[in-house]
Amino acid sequence: MIEPHAFEDFEVGASFETEVREVSAEDIAAFAEVSGDFNPLHLDDAYAAERGYDGRIAHGVLGLAVATGLMNGLGLTRGTLIAFLGLDWSFREPLRPDDAVRVRLEVAGKRRSSTAGRGIVRLSVTLLNERGETVQEGEWTMLVRCRGEEEPAG
Repeated sequence: MIEPHAFEDFEVGASFETEVREVSAEDIAAFAEVSGDFNPLHLDDAYAAERGYDGRIAHGVLGLAVATGLMNGLGLTRGTLIAFLGLDWSFREPLRPDDAVRVRLEVAGKRRSSTAGRGIVRLSVTLLNERGETVQEGEWTMLVRCRGEEEPAG
């Protein structure tokens, strides 16, 4: 875990990498339950193989959810994150059961918010599997606290 970053601590070009997390078949089944998405591509190896995959694949948004969890585990915005404002995200390769993934983050940009005590940080984010392949990638925009400034009451 790293020291939490306030807005001022983010430097454009700085990069970070998370720990590794394995995505299990149980994770995929649990995500199907939570999301209500029971597409057989995610739950049936034979069905997925008939459609050109090497067996079942994870839900794309499960990969995104795992990426946000890995970032949280890094501690980068622990106690400073106010809101996740948006994302631009691409799904490049299938995420499969037993893939071990990690996230690489790079600070792409930052600016002060129009609201005192807050700043907007853009991160370039890449979800990589154990083979170093980019599974998913994109940009996340986050609202973070500034150091030493009062947040507006609200």
